[in-house]
Amino acid sequence: MIKKLYLLTFLSFFACGVSMAQTTLDVDFNGLGFLDNREYKDFISRSRTYSGTRTALDFGLNIDTLNSFVVGANAIHEFGAIPYFLKVDPIAYYSFHNKNWLFNAGEFSRTGLIDNYPRALLNDTLQYYRPNIEGLFLRFLNNQKNFTETMWIDWVSRQTDTQREEFLIGLEGKYRPNPFGPFYISHYFVLLHDAGAAILTPNDHIMDNGGAQIRLGLDFSHKTVLDSLTIEAGAMTSLERTRGVDQLQTPKGFVASAYLSYWRVAVFNEFYAGQGSHIMYGDSFYEKKFYNRTDFIITPFTAKGLRGQFVFTMHKTPGFTSNQEAFRITYDLGRRKIATFN
Repeated sequence: MIKKLYLLTFLSFFACGVSMAQTTLDVDFNGLGFLDNREYKDFISRSRTYSGTRTALDFGLNIDTLNSFVVGANAIHEFGAIPYFLKVDPIAYYSFHNKNWLFNAGEFSRTGLIDNYPRALLNDTLQYYRPNIEGLFLRFLNNQKNFTETMWIDWVSRQTDTQREEFLIGLEGKYRPNPFGPFYISHYFVLLHDAGAAILTPNDHIMDNGGAQIRLGLDFSHKTVLDSLTIEAGAMTSLERTRGVDQLQTPKGFVASAYLSYWRVAVFNEFYAGQGSHIMYGDSFYEKKFYNRTDFIITPFTAKGLRGQFVFTMHKTPGFTSNQEAFRITYDLGRRKIATFN
């Protein structure tokens, strides 16, 4: 009888909680404006100017505090282009989010999820022309908030009679032994699986291409007169294979980076030395055996949800010095509740 009473009480509280849960509808609007001029002496075909705006509008139906469905669209317009929209990417996904786990399934923005990957593995034009992940994303954060691990899969191309099957898989993690200490270790991995079309062509082969990095870092942000100061160093390898043609190739190298900022001025430097790596979705500069990049960053425009930056970049490879100038403005109004349903 006592057990039945406890069970009845529990079910009553559970039913009450469900009945009190409210479904809400919210809206989010965000965008990116960019003018990115690249004078690459090493890669003449990539020496061009990227310019345009991306605007995204979506609506979220929040079943409760953990489960949501989001639908909308993300459109890009290049300055001077006709037709007006180069491409409209759908936003449509399910999301589960609590204090330890985040799980997304569908088409959703890469911003805030995997946009911190090293450029060697995922290049910086993806934010312009491929803003969404199309697949699955899972992230775990422990209760101490000093360990996080992420895995994801992104379909790049669906197989048809003429179109190849391509998808990216990735892993990313970070561990800080002392939650309040400066030392941390991080890792990144990405792999492109490129299979053939449904109707095979002569000399067509499955290809695997990707790369990995492991880094040791020190974060002294807000512990000096600087607002941010981080230093990292580690190893990088790429994975390159055409099945049936050659063996797995694994070029290796050393990577290092440093970032410092004070007020609205920042400097970011990244360095690579080793064997050249050809990573399909990575930055082509890492095909060189030596590469150094220095970004000088000024952020004159800041407001709630808005940031505008000027970036002047110097690229150094054996025999070449190239330059790049960019202005980017991002804005995000944040999710705003517009309706509640009992």
